Amino acid sequence: MKGTKAAAAPNLDPHGRDRNSREANAKQRRQAEREARRARRRRARQFQGIDQGHYEGLSSDDEVPDSEVASFQAERERLLENSRTLFEDVVDEFSTFNGIKPHFEKWKYAFSETYTEAYISLCLPKLFSPFVRLQLLSWNALETKCSDFEEMEWFESLMFYGFREGEGIEKDDPDVKLMPSLVEKVVLPKLTYLVENVWDPMSSTQTHRLVDFVHRIAEDYPTVSAENKHTQKLLKCIVSRMRKTLDDDVYVPLFPKTLLENKASGANTFLQRQFWSCVKLLGNILLWNGIVSSGILQELALDGLLNRYLLLSLQNSDINEDSIQKCQRIVSTLPRQWFVNLEGDSTLKQLENLCRYLQHTVSTVHLNAAGGSDIDKRRDRKSVV
Repeated sequence: MKGTKAAAAPNLDPHGRDRNSREANAKQRRQAEREARRARRRRARQFQGIDQGHYEGLSSDDEVPDSEVASFQAERERLLENSRTLFEDVVDEFSTFNGIKPHFEKWKYAFSETYTEAYISLCLPKLFSPFVRLQLLSWNALETKCSDFEEMEWFESLMFYGFREGEGIEKDDPDVKLMPSLVEKVVLPKLTYLVENVWDPMSSTQTHRLVDFVHRIAEDYPTVSAENKHTQKLLKCIVSRMRKTLDDDVYVPLFPKTLLENKASGANTFLQRQFWSCVKLLGNILLWNGIVSSGILQELALDGLLNRYLLLSLQNSDINEDSIQKCQRIVSTLPRQWFVNLEGDSTLKQLENLCRYLQHTVSTVHLNAAGGSDIDKRRDRKSVV
């Protein structure tokens, strides 16, 4: 009897509140918020006239509840406010870029020989790094309205460090390497932190911004290269984050076909949303083509997502116009560069199962259309072209 009473006793928190009830209410609130966000995005697409061809699951669910936004902004402002006191006990002329920089520039102009002998150019990145980190404290390359780091005070102040107006810039001057060195030793580690702790590979908006940013700094700064240890750490973190998403965030249920016959059922709606969410992730992963090696991308996108989830779901569903549209969207995400050096009708090993499914789909569509009307035949022919 005691055991029965103990089992029936409510699960209370230190304040005497029922934990199970609170968790259930919180879950219902999160579900209501998600549905409200979906409804808002749906209305926005309809208003803009872009709802046709959109599938639930393709949206980037970047919205968060107002309460969380307010909490984040408050914490952010608190940190920024505290950061303004970091150099309170430092003499003014040594607490800013513009205070420190002239001392070293005067040294370079007046006593260039001792400036070179003291290897000042090698010390400058360490000297300026704390100030750069401080200005990058609230910088987030994943945000839509993020300011360009090249427009920040530190960049504009140090861009032409050691060079006087009207004089040419000598390529052999070691101070030319100051900005690339700061990007390597400050910007890249900051970006790596954002990838590890902030980036959501399921978000198309964040992924597009991140890929574009990495492309840009790789083209503009020679220190951002495959041989650089900070770049290698960033790329490893990108791959690790995508693996974690595949392991933790991807789920496509396998329901009996009889349960999916009712297109308005909750099971079918959930399946479609999960499937298209995976298609979105597939496209996001393949955006890294040209940055991450093809072998790793094929392992993640084809082995870890296409063959493990998407193709299995297609094979478990009826072949119809919906399945054809799914195949078309999947194929459209595949990088053309992967097929340039293939001969004849050959394809990648990881795509052989997809090719067999596509052949089976075409055969099934033609077979079903054989006894249909001319209108049905034209429609089916158009869908598989």
